[in-house]
Amino acid sequence: MAQDVKEGLPAGRAAKLPRHVRFFTRQSRKGLPAPACMVKLERGIRIPMRDGTYQVADRYIPQVGEPCPTLLVRTPYGRGFPYDFMYGGLFAEQGYCVLLQSTRGTGGSGGTCEPFTDEAADAHATIAWLREQPWFNGSLATIGASYLGFTQWALANDPPPELKAMVVQVSADDFYGFIYPGGAFAMEATLTGVAAMLSQDKGFRAFMGAVLRLMLTYRKVERTVPLVPGYQLAFGKRVGYLEDWLAHPAAGDPYWAPRRADPDIESAPPVHVLGGWYDVVIDQTLDSYRRLREAGRTVRLVVGPWNHTSGFNKAMPIIAGEALAWLQAYLTGSGEAPGPTTVRVHVGEIGGKGQWRDLADWPPPDAVVQPWHLNADGTLIDAPGEGASSFRYDPADPTPSVGGPRMDRNGFGPKDNGKLEARDDVLAFSGPVLAEPQEVIGQVSLRLRIRGSSPNFDVFARLCDVDAKGTSWNICDGLLRLDGTPPADAGGWTEIEVPMSATAHRFAAGHRLRVQVSGGAHPRWARNTGTAEQIATATALLPVDIEINHCESLLSLPVLLP
Repeated sequence: MAQDVKEGLPAGRAAKLPRHVRFFTRQSRKGLPAPACMVKLERGIRIPMRDGTYQVADRYIPQVGEPCPTLLVRTPYGRGFPYDFMYGGLFAEQGYCVLLQSTRGTGGSGGTCEPFTDEAADAHATIAWLREQPWFNGSLATIGASYLGFTQWALANDPPPELKAMVVQVSADDFYGFIYPGGAFAMEATLTGVAAMLSQDKGFRAFMGAVLRLMLTYRKVERTVPLVPGYQLAFGKRVGYLEDWLAHPAAGDPYWAPRRADPDIESAPPVHVLGGWYDVVIDQTLDSYRRLREAGRTVRLVVGPWNHTSGFNKAMPIIAGEALAWLQAYLTGSGEAPGPTTVRVHVGEIGGKGQWRDLADWPPPDAVVQPWHLNADGTLIDAPGEGASSFRYDPADPTPSVGGPRMDRNGFGPKDNGKLEARDDVLAFSGPVLAEPQEVIGQVSLRLRIRGSSPNFDVFARLCDVDAKGTSWNICDGLLRLDGTPPADAGGWTEIEVPMSATAHRFAAGHRLRVQVSGGAHPRWARNTGTAEQIATATALLPVDIEINHCESLLSLPVLLP
């Protein structure tokens, strides 16, 4: 409610949009259809929940003179910038009533903020309230990115009949994979997300202050053991749910069951799924598409050259244009439904702009798996490799992360890996110079026979594009944490497969493929301490010697043949 007083707009009274919303809406609509109507704003609406608390919402009202379809946006990040223009102003001026609602314990809403819990019940309580509103015409869609996408999946656990369409952007229905990708704690992304969760609903100034504090303290936080209470330097206080996440690192832990949205895929309405090749939840995004497709649901997948946030800065005409087309087709019925081509991806290229490509499905059904074997002499060859390679991973001097998926717009994507590959704890294996261009489009993986001097270590694998000048640029990667499972054989060897995420990338003629193998990527992932100690409280740092047997190493690349 403080936000309503600050803006000078009494709750329950419709007024014109604030100046900054009008400004950013104008800037964002470039390349989109012309506005269909004027928009007014009603602030501070109190929506009753089943437990007697209220959740606060703002309603962006298209001035069309009659009830119209409603877009529901549920967010823990406040109802101000950027959601006020990105969803409120931009979509309301196209004729949709937009209800922007603060989730439990945030933005003036009652209750306690416990991420990923209560979202289904609170969403259904909101729908029950909507049914009683004279301005609701019975047609509903949801839209939103990141946590705003999770709230949509939670509603789809038992989709109400009014739900006609969903637009899920850079999100997942199970954020365990965001917090523990590959089984290791995603320190960089998780701390960034928590900083936003703690501050953004309090306004832009508070959010920027939290970001600045994180930037100033992060280097110390990433080197501090134990993680609890060391992380407090970043936030100035304890965060109960973060400590709970750190205390439950196993995917099968019962703790996570009530924190999964668990959508009813078989009953889902038409869903538009959007992701970025350098987004921290790209794997979950692609998995959502796969499950919807296998269930025979109506779904479209769009993946661009973005990370978790960059697309909303530089590609709004694409992102908003895709969403508007989907809503017109499946919410209002006024647009044409997409044809048999259900997938649109951006195919990247080092030294070029890349190009957008329409595909019949994901992964491309006509892709073939191209095998490459790692050899002890540092080459990639087309026959089983020979010999072994080894390196030492020292958590006191952890292998650093360079480029790749990031939450923010800084330092993500392809970067020069020269300094990284010069380290003694990074192995690099290079293929021959390509005589012709080669397109790798689909899921990349690396199978290894490996052992360590301790059963507790990580394996990080990365595919790179080495240009004609010899510069190595990262394309996709992944990490797998080992803790004694699967068990090693009598010689200490374990067979593993490192999922290196998916990509759509064109390797130019004259370039080479390269794969890296190392023991981590810090601080993107918290370093493996080399011990069996609980990650939250571990203090000992034990170096681990890691060895690869090349007889059974295999890099699998999905290639589209010309």
